[in-house]
Amino acid sequence: MSNISDIIEKHLKQILQSKGKNVIEIKRSEIAEQFQCVPSQINYVINTRFTVEKGYIVESKRGGGGYIRIMRIIHQDQSELIDEIIAMINPTVTQQASLDVLERLLEQDIITEREAKIMLSAIGRNTLAFQLPLRDEVRSRVLTAMLHTLKYLNK
Repeated sequence: MSNISDIIEKHLKQILQSKGKNVIEIKRSEIAEQFQCVPSQINYVINTRFTVEKGYIVESKRGGGGYIRIMRIIHQDQSELIDEIIAMINPTVTQQASLDVLERLLEQDIITEREAKIMLSAIGRNTLAFQLPLRDEVRSRVLTAMLHTLKYLNK
């Protein structure tokens, strides 16, 4: 059974797809009312499920006519996307941010589910048994090396 955050995320992604656009504007209070939850739940979903690492830019305007704008980042080619991710994850990357990056690569069909699992096992905190901040630095280097390989294999 899905939790409310998963349901709200799925709903917002469906709106993005159904509009045929890469931008939607929503009112936090309307979505909260629709799902019978508190508005802070909507904030939580947007702040954790629509991140730059996952390929989204979020803008918000507070007040009576306020809105939340969610924009899907679209790249001309895979090489451009990989370059952007490499820049984003250097010089360090957290476990959660690296998971978000792998999820984005999966959604963009740049890697398979099997490849994502292999990559995750290589950059996970159990494998990289170092103290922070060294662990995040090593994770960044390993993930960057994998991304460079993907970039040049896809050309």
